[in-house]
Amino acid sequence: MPFATSPEPRPPWDEFLSNVDQQLPGPVELHCLGGFVAATLHGLSRPTNDVDYVEIVPQHALQVVEQLAGRESVLARRSGVYFQHVTVASLPESYDGRLTALFPARFRNLRLFALDPHDLALSKLSRNSPVDREDVAYLANAVPLDSGLLQDREAAGSRAAARWA
Repeated sequence: MPFATSPEPRPPWDEFLSNVDQQLPGPVELHCLGGFVAATLHGLSRPTNDVDYVEIVPQHALQVVEQLAGRESVLARRSGVYFQHVTVASLPESYDGRLTALFPARFRNLRLFALDPHDLALSKLSRNSPVDREDVAYLANAVPLDSGLLQDREAAGSRAAARWA
């Protein structure tokens, strides 16, 4: 599936991500979702001031990333953008096997991975905010999304949830 991947991060993300990368003590992987992914991979023009991430590897790097680049960090105040750890998100089963690397050769320590567009759409639909619904409508046309695949992934998630209940 072709993505409109930006080969390099655009301002203000380029400087922000480079600063984070330079300050990280070792490799850190973030599983990203939200408007940043929709804009970076799929050309969504709506601005966003955060990179939402649902998973961080290694887990102990969470505090370091939040101190360096979280909402209240010096870097965030200086650049106007920040990382935000999303603690509640509805993600399809096995989403991590469908991640796409963002800027794969650009950074030494920072590794960003984006949700597949169908997984991204499902995560936004579960929130059901007006902005998220608009983003899904955009993705439906830009990607385009496969409604059968969306239904299959949603059903698989429901079956998995039922097994845990």
